[in-house]
Amino acid sequence: MGSYASHSAMLKTWRKTPPSRLVVYPKGNEEDNGKGFVSMYVECLSSTTPPIDVFDYLSFFVFNKKDNKYLSIQDVEVKRFSSSKTVWGLPKAMSLETFTDPAKGFIVEGEPCEFGAHVKIASSPVPVDENLPFHKFSWSIRDFSVLKQNDCISKTFAMGGKNWTLTVYPKGDSEADNEFCKYLHLADGEVLSPGEMISVRAQLRALDPRGSKHKTVWLQKWIMAATKARGIPQSLSLADLQEAYLDEDTLNVEIECEVVNSRKMF
Repeated sequence: MGSYASHSAMLKTWRKTPPSRLVVYPKGNEEDNGKGFVSMYVECLSSTTPPIDVFDYLSFFVFNKKDNKYLSIQDVEVKRFSSSKTVWGLPKAMSLETFTDPAKGFIVEGEPCEFGAHVKIASSPVPVDENLPFHKFSWSIRDFSVLKQNDCISKTFAMGGKNWTLTVYPKGDSEADNEFCKYLHLADGEVLSPGEMISVRAQLRALDPRGSKHKTVWLQKWIMAATKARGIPQSLSLADLQEAYLDEDTLNVEIECEVVNSRKMF
């Protein structure tokens, strides 16, 4: 089983939008690192050369027959369809283990599977690179060695339509005593609806003042309504942190992050 493509359909939200179609790889698009997953894409079918540049938000749907509702999988970053990039989507929209499990309700013997896609035109197209950059947030924590509180919370920053904060534990936390820890949080006031999940990928750094040995860890996790924060020990002892990473008792931390996709049952 390879890929399946729908008939072309006009995107009615913008009169200049070229036709497009949904392309589904039920067993994954291995050429796009989608092995073990259902892969879903929107392909722009332009009759012009080159096609018009279009900036879109994409959402994909898989019908759950057991719950009688669609699972929505949203790619929350704007995508630029152009002559050099006519296909965008999610190589890992859903794991095959979940999709093929009869108990989950996406496959019922003797009945067809139902997939869909929704394309929303970005209200004001912005010039973006083909490879969208991570969101970067930098934070300087002064008087680090004499901080008395157990945690320090940054100001909010925006990413993927949500507001976020970064929390640092100067004295370690219960999961990693005597190790430097940082956590990525949804900001206070941000509410996820029941069943909503956000997949976040982040690179967290403690910056070396000399610029040679930044301490970096990667984080890729799902954030759900019941667990609004995700973090990881920095694998850096607090003693080493204070010895090598403070500049006039100021710790500089940095996070580069992106929302990979979000899912919501409705």
